[in-house]
Amino acid sequence: MDLIIGGAYQGKLDLAKDKYDLEDSDIYFCTEESCIEFGKKCLYHAEEFSLWCVRNGMEATELLDKHKEEWKDSLFICEDIFCGVVPIGEDMRAWREMTGRMCAYLSSKAKNVCRVFCGLEQKLK
Repeated sequence: MDLIIGGAYQGKLDLAKDKYDLEDSDIYFCTEESCIEFGKKCLYHAEEFSLWCVRNGMEATELLDKHKEEWKDSLFICEDIFCGVVPIGEDMRAWREMTGRMCAYLSSKAKNVCRVFCGLEQKLK
């Protein structure tokens, strides 16, 4: 499993498509309204999965751990929401914290971790 993180509109998906030779059909677009489809090659907007978990009273890392065999060969792409101003709303703070825990969990399991800034890849692991 690999992990790509970075800010909004920094080119994470474009880099992933080029580097991992992904087609649109390989990508699962996470939303705050649905759980992850773990069998896809690429799970895009993983931060939306953690929001779904917060709103459904679940811990993202526990759900990921439960399904680790299903996503062990996947690519996770997560928007960096864990820096900057701390949100006022309790649910948004919980989301930010859970996304941080989720990315720490994923990076511990990942073969490769990179940050994308201005379309440039910075290898972290």
